[in-house]
Amino acid sequence: MKRVLKIIGNKYVIATLVFVVLILFLDEYNLMVTRRVGRQVKELHAEERELREAIVSDSLNAATLKNDLDAKEHYGRENYYMKRPDEDIFVIK
Repeated sequence: MKRVLKIIGNKYVIATLVFVVLILFLDEYNLMVTRRVGRQVKELHAEERELREAIVSDSLNAATLKNDLDAKEHYGRENYYMKRPDEDIFVIK
């Protein structure tokens, strides 16, 4: 017991413990903030990957619509409920 108190009472051990507490909990960029920011960075990278995939998909769709008349007609009918003069459209939701 006396040996443990002697080690804990050492000025270097006390200084190290104070330093660790300051860095881990009391600093502006403490452990919790660093972990939260790291998590946000991972989420943003995932969102960036999804958006890049969406850009590629939309670019392919735009190229298809630019060149294919049947694709234009299909897109217009599906998204804007366009119709031929002799047709009736029923929208079921």
